[in-house]
Formats: sequence, structure tokens, C-alpha cells
Amino acid sequence: MRDADAALTGLRERFEPPGDGVALTAATLGAHGDDAAATLQRAVDQWRARGDGAWTNAEPAWADYAELLGDRVAGLIGAKPSECVAAGGSPRTIARRLVAGFRRAADGDTVVVPEGATGATGEQPASPVVTVAADSAGAITPAAVADAVTDDTAVVYLPSVRPWTGQLLAVDAITEIAHSHGAYVGFDLAHSAGVVDHTLHRSGVDFGVWSSHRYLNAGPGAVAGLFVHDDNADISAPARTAWLTPDDPPSTGAAASHAAEWQHTPVDVYAAAPLFGALDVGTAIGITELRAHSVALTWYVIGLVDAHVPDCHVRSPRAAERRGGHVALTHPNAESVARALDARGVAVDVRPPDVLRVAPSPYYVSHEDIWVAVDELETVLSTAAHEQPPDTDTNPP
Repeated sequence: MRDADAALTGLRERFEPPGDGVALTAATLGAHGDDAAATLQRAVDQWRARGDGAWTNAEPAWADYAELLGDRVAGLIGAKPSECVAAGGSPRTIARRLVAGFRRAADGDTVVVPEGATGATGEQPASPVVTVAADSAGAITPAAVADAVTDDTAVVYLPSVRPWTGQLLAVDAITEIAHSHGAYVGFDLAHSAGVVDHTLHRSGVDFGVWSSHRYLNAGPGAVAGLFVHDDNADISAPARTAWLTPDDPPSTGAAASHAAEWQHTPVDVYAAAPLFGALDVGTAIGITELRAHSVALTWYVIGLVDAHVPDCHVRSPRAAERRGGHVALTHPNAESVARALDARGVAVDVRPPDVLRVAPSPYYVSHEDIWVAVDELETVLSTAAHEQPPDTDTNPP
């Protein structure tokens, strides 16, 4: 059987997906894990026992969280420890800081972003923006990026995986295009960190932003972080805010990496603590196995939908090397279909107007789960259950 042969099946017992059904929402939020909960509780216990002294005297010291976590995430995104650090603030705030800093260091002036996504263009609202349009399949191709990038381009900032399609962008090719015009290139790793086997250092990517609440399973509001290639160690980060001065917060005296210079605010202890436990699982398995299992799961989704659910269209790429960790299905009544599935114990998320996003985490989703989920999807559509009025006595998904 598929699950009996899967190397990661034993991980399932370390996670508690919500309810008794099938959770396919890892692209929004990973499931509760015992390891993450344990290291969160450890931080609470340290607060109780040590108070303010936990900044320097706990094990690990709170003051060292950012770099300790960065060192470990680095191995999951193909980075060197010196290139990766956890950081305070939202992923969007971190991205704006990075884009702004690299834009100032560049010879060009414009920032290239996906069409409809200009939220990370830096601290200066007047920054010239050039957008890259997706093709008819919803894909951003290297050719489209090449058409948008010129010698006046300062920064190219794109998602590694498109949320609406599940497309994994051609990171190496896009990096080469940007560098050929003297531009810097960065990637939003929100939908790939922990589920795609990136090689950011080897590929020459200049910077990136990662989050940990999705495939890294660190929980809601979990810490985000950043990657800055060693080749860019001489680029000065924008000025930082309070609490990252030389004297405050307390320091253990550990040497700061060049990536740490790009932090804007310190990490929140309770937002960062669960990631230690979550990484105990992820780093022990390794990104190669996680990626292989993820590819197998998403391919199984595609195969079953093709065979049994003709009313849904698979929007995600068929080629594994072009697909991230989730599968995008389209249906004109996606929201009502998702609601009907939820009533049957299958959780997916919706991206308007017509996308059902199916994200099987390689940590705790099995092939059997996917079979059950697709079987329920087929039943919902064949019986028109999604056309029934919602049950107002139940909580919304």
C-alpha cells in the first residue's frame, strides 16, 4: 500500500489536525504538533522560573532565538547559516525592508513584481513598479520575466510558489535573468519553505522572506524570517528601530551574522518558541524526503481528480518540478463546494473567485486521506450537495 511504503507515515502521530476529518489546509496553516507545543511551553516555563533573566540565562537564551532558528531553517531552504535569520514583524514588513535596501544598492530604479501584488515595493510609495503578467494558465514564465526586466531594473521580487495556482517558479532561470541586467532578485518563500527543496545559496538568489506557520508547522502568528546571500554582506540594511541597538535587548555576546543586520524589530518569544519543536521534526527528516513525499501526495490528488471529478479543473502544473506543495482546483462555485466538504469533514481553503486549494502536508496527510477527500468531493458535486443552503447551526470554516 502507498502509506505502508511511505517513509514519513510515522510522523502522523506527532500531529493533531483539527477535528476527526481530513485537513488539507497546510497552505494556510499547518496542524498542531506536539513538538511545537512542547517548546512553546518551555518558553512559558522559563518566563515563570527566570523572568527577565531568560533573555540571557535560559536554554536556549531568548536573545539568541533569531539566529538559532535561522541556522536551522537554513538547511531547509538551501542556505548557509550565516545567510538566514528569524525576524520580528510580518513577512510583508520584512519584504518591504529588504526590497527597499536592495533597491538603494542597485544601479537601476524599478521594482518588478507580479501583476496585482505591489505590497512589497519598499518604503517609498513612489517607487516605480513594473508588473509581470501570468499567462493563460496562470503561470509566471521566465519569458514573461525577461520581458519585464531591463537595465533600469533594480529588484525583481516574486513568489517562489504562486498561491492561486501552486506553480513553482523557475527560480534559477529568473535569477539568471535578473543578474544579466545587473538587478537583484528576491523571492517570497511563504508557500515553499519547508516543502520545496530550494538551493538558494547555490542558485545565487540575493534575498528571500520565509514564514513558519504553513509547512513548517509553527502555529498561528508564528515567526517569519529572511535570507540574504553571503555575496551581499556588504550591502547596508536600512536603519533599525529601538530594541535592536547594541545595548538592548540583552545579548549573550554571540556574534551576529550579516543577515541579522536586516532585522527591523526583535522576534516575539512566543511566536518563535514553537518553531524550535517544529524544526526538530523537519530537520530530522530533511527537505529531500519531505519534498519527495509532498510531490507524491500532490500527484495523487491530481490523478484522482482527473479520473473521478470531471467538474473540477486542475490548474496546477502537472510537472513535479513546476509544482509547489499544493494543488489548485477550479470550480465556479468553489466557496459553496468548500463549505459542503467542510460539513463532511474535509477541510480545504478557497481563493476567490473559483479556486479550491488542496494542500496535503507531507508531515501528517496520508494517501488514504486524499482518497477520502476526493471521494467526498466527487459525492458533493454528483449529488449537488453544494447547492443546498448552508446549515446555520454550524460554525463557519
